[in-house]
Amino acid sequence: MRLLLDSHALLWYTLNAPQLSPTALALILDLANDVFVSPASFWEIAIKVSIGKLRMHRPFEDFIDMCLGRYGFGLLPLQPAHAARVATLPFLRDHKDPFDRILVAQALVEGIELVSADTQLDAYGVPRIW
Repeated sequence: MRLLLDSHALLWYTLNAPQLSPTALALILDLANDVFVSPASFWEIAIKVSIGKLRMHRPFEDFIDMCLGRYGFGLLPLQPAHAARVATLPFLRDHKDPFDRILVAQALVEGIELVSADTQLDAYGVPRIW
């Protein structure tokens, strides 16, 4: 199975946080699965760090290295097809997060399950696991 981690799922996994569901944790740990991270998630987390909404216990560059090296998550590069898919997504009045829209588009284009607690994403028709 191929999985794309939502930004909060990525953070919760790296922090060993109890908010990460047992199902999500088991799937991430299952070596038979390919787990991916989007540059959009790194970007979103970096913005939260820069505005003081999130504090990290290590330099941000170390966080990226840990995700890609230590945990072995694959990087799912942003492609023009992903941007094109964002353009066709419905614009939901109650959900305007641009990072979520990018992740949804990547998951839809690539046929990847999105690991996310955000039930609002279901409105986009993305396969979501939690």
